[in-house]
Amino acid sequence: MQVRADQLAGHLRQGIEKGLKPVYTVYGDEPLLAQEACDAIRAAARTAGYTERQVHTVAGAHFDWSGLLGASQAMSLFADRQIVEIRIPSGKPGKDGSDALQRYCETLSDDVVTLVQLPKLDRTQQASAWFTALDGAGVTVRVDPIERKALPAWIAQRLAAQGQRVQGGDEGQQTLAFFADRVEGNLMAAHQEVQKLGLLYPQGELSFEQIEGAVLNVARYDVFKLGEAVLAGQVGRALRMLDGLQAEGEAAVLVHWTLASDILALQRVRRAIDDGKPLPLALREARVWGAKERLFERAAPALTALAVAELVEAAQVCDGLAKGLRHPDWPADPWAGLRRLVLMLCERVAASPRHAPARTLALRP
Repeated sequence: MQVRADQLAGHLRQGIEKGLKPVYTVYGDEPLLAQEACDAIRAAARTAGYTERQVHTVAGAHFDWSGLLGASQAMSLFADRQIVEIRIPSGKPGKDGSDALQRYCETLSDDVVTLVQLPKLDRTQQASAWFTALDGAGVTVRVDPIERKALPAWIAQRLAAQGQRVQGGDEGQQTLAFFADRVEGNLMAAHQEVQKLGLLYPQGELSFEQIEGAVLNVARYDVFKLGEAVLAGQVGRALRMLDGLQAEGEAAVLVHWTLASDILALQRVRRAIDDGKPLPLALREARVWGAKERLFERAAPALTALAVAELVEAAQVCDGLAKGLRHPDWPADPWAGLRRLVLMLCERVAASPRHAPARTLALRP
């Protein structure tokens, strides 16, 4: 049974009253939220009387699965209820592990609550027999990262939990946006910055000046998120991410490869549309899916073939800059070239009629 992370607390309260599920599986790549979900499950189990705890970490192919199966059935003389934790950092239990997990789910005891911890899983792993067995035996909690657009609301919620809030109206929204810019991509640090505000200031309203003076710039940027910001026409955020990636020591070649991949995908989609293919088919053939699929749906039809060709040419120039070559009309520094490429792509996307309000950046292609 699937339960959203924000629904878990309510589910566990009901479980304490009516009985907890025998298996809870938490998976995802957001450490803070995964840790909080696991802590909540442990706390509920202890409240329900499960006082003994075993932890089994599957560290490799030689893990003793038979030992796990036997340990879960062995009751303590002093505590007849226990929590069994199974941690699989790789997300790949292997054939023996798959068989063992399926047998484990077939022999569950009312005296054991099992907590399985996994990283982010792809569709194949989620459709596997062992994961299906875990899901069918209890509750599955998928922990998704907090996207940038949802981060201000998440911060406001965390502040409210400790009795604090920002100003109302646009000023408060600007304060939350500033906070989000400082901690984007680093949720653990964001949580710590919120806690720090709780220690520095009393409950009540926080001013922008208080947050500005207290919250450190601990943002961490994902090179693959840069393309999403550019395709969305978010000029300020894209440039901030580019500066952050450079400061973190990211390779200019990798940043260029990410942007160039999106530009070439735009070219393939644009050509397919010009050949009369419907947009969904064009996107599928260009292998565009997920969050970028929605961005391509808006950007690709609005970009002309000439605009895409100019972007491809600019990406080729940046490829040379990243490899030490020079171009008479471009800056020698590869990061300056990447900045210009980002501005070009943002300008084309933001100026399209599907994006409002339109922006015009005075930039020669």
